[in-house]
Amino acid sequence: MGNRLVEPKNIRSTYTSTKLQKKFAICLLFFLLTTTAGATEYIVSPCPSDQAGASINGEEVVLLEDTVIPYWQFLLWLALMQISSMLDLLFPAKLIFAILGYRVVEHSNALGNRKRKDIYAFIKDRPGAYIGEIANQMKLNRGTLRHHIKILEAENMIEAQCYHRKVRYFQNNSTYDEKEKRVISAFQNEMTRKILLNILKEECNTNMDLARTIGISRSTISWHMKQLKELDIIEENKEGKSMIYSINPVYRDTIEKTYVKFFE
Repeated sequence: MGNRLVEPKNIRSTYTSTKLQKKFAICLLFFLLTTTAGATEYIVSPCPSDQAGASINGEEVVLLEDTVIPYWQFLLWLALMQISSMLDLLFPAKLIFAILGYRVVEHSNALGNRKRKDIYAFIKDRPGAYIGEIANQMKLNRGTLRHHIKILEAENMIEAQCYHRKVRYFQNNSTYDEKEKRVISAFQNEMTRKILLNILKEECNTNMDLARTIGISRSTISWHMKQLKELDIIEENKEGKSMIYSINPVYRDTIEKTYVKFFE
């Protein structure tokens, strides 16, 4: 459980529409200011001659050249605005994202916050943890915790799974398959863990035997069994008046490995 894997430095692009709109507005204003001529009052009258630039009353006529800023220059200014707010752009691929209105986010940036880094480490070491458990163990305000959890989810560093109306968090990047996540979630409850281990070792496999061995009521055993059956971890077969419980063969290896790895 203490071993840590080296995280791949995945890159994820998030669209920053609000910032882009502000920068676009600034660039557009600059574009309009540089292409708009100063205006005063003019009196327009028909020209008596078809010759362009001909004088009407002998005044001096000066022909002005139209100045038009090319469209590429506007795009260049847009790119410069993006680059100014993204000083870490070192690669051409990232520059393309900047021009298109994207910002580059790396996992190293997501873990730049010390508290968020500790939360990620906690979830990595204790897969299947839920909000209440993380908040109590790390002594964090739940609002603050949810804020950091959302960022880690958005960066695809952790994933959430809901089991029995409780949302549990796991390290992402396909670290655990569906069977492992189900077994880990079941093992988080100490009483459920005892039930599974007793059935796994074939020491007892009926409601009455489990209740007597573990020291809880038969109704409590029935409640835990219901949860385990919904997860498809436990199978039951009726023999006479007794209900015999057994581990689903599909999960047996996963249960043994998970217990040794995280709970032994």
